[in-house]
Amino acid sequence: MRALFATLIRLVERDGSAALVTVSATHGSAPREAGARVVVARGGAISGTIGGGRLEHEAIQRALQLMEAGRDATELMRLALGPSLGQCCGGDVTLVVEVFGRSRLDQLGDLARAEARGPFQTLSQLVDGVPMVRAINEGQPAGNTVLLKEDGTLLESFGSPLRDLLLFGAGHVGKALVLALAPLPFSVRWIDSRPEMFPNLPFANLNCVVSDQPAAEAARAPDGAFVIIMTHDHGLDLNILDAALRLNRLPYVGLIGSATKRTRFEHRLKALGHSEAHARSFVCPIGIPGILSKEPAVIAASVAADLLLQDQKVRDMADQFVA
Repeated sequence: MRALFATLIRLVERDGSAALVTVSATHGSAPREAGARVVVARGGAISGTIGGGRLEHEAIQRALQLMEAGRDATELMRLALGPSLGQCCGGDVTLVVEVFGRSRLDQLGDLARAEARGPFQTLSQLVDGVPMVRAINEGQPAGNTVLLKEDGTLLESFGSPLRDLLLFGAGHVGKALVLALAPLPFSVRWIDSRPEMFPNLPFANLNCVVSDQPAAEAARAPDGAFVIIMTHDHGLDLNILDAALRLNRLPYVGLIGSATKRTRFEHRLKALGHSEAHARSFVCPIGIPGILSKEPAVIAASVAADLLLQDQKVRDMADQFVA
């Protein structure tokens, strides 16, 4: 969940209190993984999810009860999904339910500022009934870790690392793709030479760049970035593709188009000096195979799904390398 602590601050300032429910541990099959969170407002409105269904309903009701009691508190809930809730997942889940009142706004402010700087990690001691104080682990890597130890020590990571993505082209498909990527873990740099093509979209992870030198923008792509090319001109597409492939440090370079366009671009890349293998190292067509619609929204959904798959592959490979 993005802006988690900023959301809690806003609700506490408005209502006097708010609650946070965190999945701290799971065993067996469960609706969500450790680290899933839902924020609960005094009136019952929620942001985020721990999986829905009876599990989430029970957690929200308990959070509302604790807020109604009028004091800051932390409570552990251990639930067997089959016997106690009638859910067919069959596993069991440990939840941490926290209530934040105005007295904890300073703590929330520290965490919100850390969150604004990027992913971070905290360490805390969980004592049932006592408000939990999170100490920020400076300099520690923040992956997707949430670990509840037997002694009550809780290690948490906040904020998902975002994959840099350079999107070239602000046409119909480009606009649809930006909308599809908005809630996903990508930091999008959207590049086009035509300023009038950019809609006014208030997305935190979107940066619109007007540039008449898109190949130079591609050449400055950060390590590990994804590149998607869908400009209004095939000559521009080729220049951007050439620049991106020459970096040799981008795990995904995609070009919108057909198999015929791919073949033509392979020939042109080889004429520009790329080896045969290198000239074939881009993705075209883009998206999930088998989705044939040419509607911009459908193409965008297909491409976004494939980008998530590619991002997971890159992260899995990095984890294996570290291990």
